[in-house]
Amino acid sequence: MIVSNGRTAQQEAKIRNTGLDQLVQGWVVSESIGHKKPEAQIFHAAAATVRLPLPGAWVIGDSPHADIAGAEALGLRNVWVTDGSPWPQNSYQPTHIAQDVATAISHAMRLP
Repeated sequence: MIVSNGRTAQQEAKIRNTGLDQLVQGWVVSESIGHKKPEAQIFHAAAATVRLPLPGAWVIGDSPHADIAGAEALGLRNVWVTDGSPWPQNSYQPTHIAQDVATAISHAMRLP
């Protein structure tokens, strides 16, 4: 499941052009539902799209505010994909930090 902020046409083109549409069960784009990360509604919409409960889900993202703060507000485990910068927040911490998406997915896949 991909959850993305932005314009629907642009984000869907990116998803299809990179082949991610073949690897995921669906996606939710903020423009389509009228809510953006870190708002809880977009994460709930993502869970509903794949017909899975939100509790127990993982959020993997590169934005401390949109991705990780959104996950933290909902009590979801998360992995921050860093560009090499140190974690910028003091009020909350990611569950894990990864240097790339593959490592982030590995964290989520091996932990219950």
